[in-house]
Amino acid sequence: MKPVYSDVIQYRGSHYDFGYMQGERLRYSPILSNRKKQWASKRDRHFLINPDEVKEAIMTFASGIWDELRGLADALTMNREDAIREFGGYYLEYGKSGCSIFTASNYMIRNYDSHPLSYEGRYMIYQPTDQGYAIIGPSMQITGRIDGMNEKGLAIGYNFTHRKQSEDGFLCNMIGRMMLETCANLNEAISLLKKIPHRHSFSYVLLDKSGESYVVEASPREVAVRKSNVCTNHFHLLDEENRYRQEESRTREQSIRKQQQHTADPYQAFRVMNDSDKDIFSDKYDASAGTLHTAAYFPNQMKAWFVIGPDRKPVIFNFKKWLDGNKIHATRIKGELDYDSPFVNMQEI
Repeated sequence: MKPVYSDVIQYRGSHYDFGYMQGERLRYSPILSNRKKQWASKRDRHFLINPDEVKEAIMTFASGIWDELRGLADALTMNREDAIREFGGYYLEYGKSGCSIFTASNYMIRNYDSHPLSYEGRYMIYQPTDQGYAIIGPSMQITGRIDGMNEKGLAIGYNFTHRKQSEDGFLCNMIGRMMLETCANLNEAISLLKKIPHRHSFSYVLLDKSGESYVVEASPREVAVRKSNVCTNHFHLLDEENRYRQEESRTREQSIRKQQQHTADPYQAFRVMNDSDKDIFSDKYDASAGTLHTAAYFPNQMKAWFVIGPDRKPVIFNFKKWLDGNKIHATRIKGELDYDSPFVNMQEI
């Protein structure tokens, strides 16, 4: 088992200052240099961008994030085009992944499945002072979020369906961030998902304080909404958008439904998702489908649970107390994975 970790980063302030703070930290982190190596072979093919188009899109849906990009660029002495390419959450290809989500009326539990070398190990807690909602959750590509919850009690996660027939648009992680940044409830999040341009095909799972849960199936061509409390890696409504092979995803979905019928409380439900003997947690890291983290969000309690790796007790974050001005004392979340590769925040690869 290899030890891995995520750093807990908390900040209150303007988006520009938030970006600048992150840029200063990234100067002393291997994350960006590792990303450069990983993306080198794809740069010419996938990284052609129109800076004005991306700026207009970000300004349309979440203008505060543009200020965050400016702060990152200034701290890293990076020109605008490079900053947009690295942090804009637009155009880039997304590596395939697994992922499973289960919701009840008062919580969401999410397994994030991918390759360890795709994981940047940053758990972010940010309260903006200029615009937008405070958010707790792990980051992807610095500005995006893998899953999370905002100060209004909107919790989100997303599951990969496929990359075929991609079009210009935002990646899942930036769409997740924009929902958390600007949407107070399910209806606002669904409305945003219907308006925003999608690069790839994903299911977005939403839960708010009402206790209702929806899955929004989104492709570059169409968006459909269904009420559900379980989601894996296939569409139910947009069937023509599905991958050719869906057996594993459908089997995992049925296993979650069956096992969660017998859970009496959130902790038991968390164990179904995180225990290595329950057939939901995956160790298929070579296939970019191994479980890296298990997260839980509680919209009414305003708490978040988080673990890295299997068979672990959750680290509990009291988001409500943090919003009231209290500091979270945890600085690092540690875990172990049955795989040799580190996260990209840990060392040069």
